[in-house]
Amino acid sequence: MTAVPHPTIALLQSSSLANVVQQEVERAILAGEYAPGSKLIEATLATRMGVSRGPVREAFRVLEEAGLVRTEKNRGVFVRDIPIDEAVEIFDLRAAMDELVGRQLAVHITPAQLKEVKGLVDAMEKAVKAQDSHAYHLLNLRFHDRLVEMAGNRKLTAIYRKLIKELSLFRRLNLADNWLLPVSAGEHRAIVKAIASGDADAAGHAMFQHVMDSKQRTIANDLRRRARD
Repeated sequence: MTAVPHPTIALLQSSSLANVVQQEVERAILAGEYAPGSKLIEATLATRMGVSRGPVREAFRVLEEAGLVRTEKNRGVFVRDIPIDEAVEIFDLRAAMDELVGRQLAVHITPAQLKEVKGLVDAMEKAVKAQDSHAYHLLNLRFHDRLVEMAGNRKLTAIYRKLIKELSLFRRLNLADNWLLPVSAGEHRAIVKAIASGDADAAGHAMFQHVMDSKQRTIANDLRRRARD
């Protein structure tokens, strides 16, 4: 006879599977494999990942709470297409958070951490030369996430990561034009230089201004897209 798992064990197994599915779908959304507005089909994902539909359904619930998908009654689950006004609000909040991060890192960053972020900028500049916007986007996400993580404020890190996930699709569109890549890379190099200087005001300003410049690029790109439509 096949043993029936204890209800607690079954719940843990289901939760673990849902977490794996959620992480994989989230990775695909953030990597641009599912474009904004794309429909996510529960049965297809379940088959692809070798799980039942229950964990996929639970993963969708978590992703909706994270602001990455939306559920439409009688239609299904779709990757969110964040409106421009919401994106601008997130940029403004992120700018204030990044300014705090820059100020703290200018005082507290370690030599090993500084070496790590310099290495990320080096890698971004290589992606610029290769005109590889996909690689650049992933390095860009990693660079900013590490800076926030290095600041050591767990609450700020958690809030920041949620905001960045929602902004990710807009940021990919900003970097889709290869001519913008060297501009963005130069801003990252300036951030690292300001942090390395130990000047809290300069580091905070560099990170704040980078976000403000990204916001303006987002607004300009949105206007261009609307003009083409």
